[in-house]
Amino acid sequence: MGNTNIDWVAMSDTAIVSKIGEFIKQERLKSNKTQAQLADAAGINRSTLSQIENGEAITMLSLIQIMRALNILQLLEGFAIKHEVSPLELAKQDKQIRQRARNSDSDNAKKSDW
Repeated sequence: MGNTNIDWVAMSDTAIVSKIGEFIKQERLKSNKTQAQLADAAGINRSTLSQIENGEAITMLSLIQIMRALNILQLLEGFAIKHEVSPLELAKQDKQIRQRARNSDSDNAKKSDW
């Protein structure tokens, strides 16, 4: 098995592009597709697919098309924007939750026996 602990920060941009290309190639081979088959499914030229597999830069659009054809778009989940509530905001929201019920005004206006 390969090294799963990659230090992405220490890698150069070119090395990262190369690593993405290797990943795409491995996913293509796991899917048992030729470059021509995957390129056709992705709607790109075979030469574009060959470029990324060889570590050359391609457009984001081409990468997304390739990922869609490989059915690996879920890898983009890391880009999802998550709304995180700060502890202070959470405390404010908790204070706004009703803790007690009050009688309505008509119930408070009961006539006294006095």
